[in-house]
Amino acid sequence: MSGARVGYAAMLERFHPSDVTDLAVEAERAGFDGVMADDHFQPWTPRQGHAGFVWNVMTAMAERTHGLVGVGATCPSFRWHPAVVAQAAATLEAMYPGRHWLGIGSGEAISEHVVGGYWPEAPQRIARMFEAIEIIQKLFSGRDVRHDGKFFTLERTRLWTRPDVPPPVYVATSGPVTARRAGSVCDGIITVASTPEKVAALFSRFDEGARSVGKDPSSAAKIVQIHLSWAPDPLEAAAQAVREWPNGAMRFSKADIRSPHDIEQIARTVRAEDFEGQLLISADPDDHRREIQRYLDVGATHVYLHNAGTDQLGWLKAFGREVIPGLTP
Repeated sequence: MSGARVGYAAMLERFHPSDVTDLAVEAERAGFDGVMADDHFQPWTPRQGHAGFVWNVMTAMAERTHGLVGVGATCPSFRWHPAVVAQAAATLEAMYPGRHWLGIGSGEAISEHVVGGYWPEAPQRIARMFEAIEIIQKLFSGRDVRHDGKFFTLERTRLWTRPDVPPPVYVATSGPVTARRAGSVCDGIITVASTPEKVAALFSRFDEGARSVGKDPSSAAKIVQIHLSWAPDPLEAAAQAVREWPNGAMRFSKADIRSPHDIEQIARTVRAEDFEGQLLISADPDDHRREIQRYLDVGATHVYLHNAGTDQLGWLKAFGREVIPGLTP
């Protein structure tokens, strides 16, 4: 068994909640360590076809597994008031002590704009996110909290159901400025694999932020979500990436796109070669092992894997047998 922490990234935008819960159980049996899932109201493309409610699914997964369960990430700024996110996370951790971590992001229009209203530019979305984190952390303290900020108001209240120890809060980002600020106020960072060099630079900025307030960055979580495309047949490995996860080849921010149908139109231009440098396509498990190891080598404390194929069970078993045991922390 590998000493590396390799978890399963459950794609709620691709699979029915019952099916993806079963897959989380199978992932644990195969040797994966923990599960994470993002909070989506819509899938990226209509073909993906799902967007289950992450808090319901996380509870079901936690009940049937034994490892960490992370919501990574939710946006406590548009569809949710931060107090509601704090309540949801505190409840999950109270039910499954020591197993939940809370990932926070600044949001994407495809999920957040469904409630209407003005969709702000990135700097304001990031400012809203950090104010939301402030409220969540205050509520996690157990004290009565009142907040009258630039973006949010909270009447004096507290979390009445709390765990003995609050869940850690991680920030999901690919930006160096946000990473540094996250280091100063949060317990860890989440990012999507791009290149090991870019991820290493992001971790370095997070560490700078931690040290600026006297924290030891070596105790922080550094999570990398890795998208990949594996199938026993190399042609199918390429075809399934284009068919099931074309958004993974798009080299621009999708934060302002509001409809899966818009992404579907862009996806018509995606070819297998567009994934180069974005997502590894290979039928060779050793290729994927080497790619995953590169992120562990630059400081990832936990990686979570998503395979673009529809045969998730076959992939979980293959990687549990041929990839995970060969990884080192």
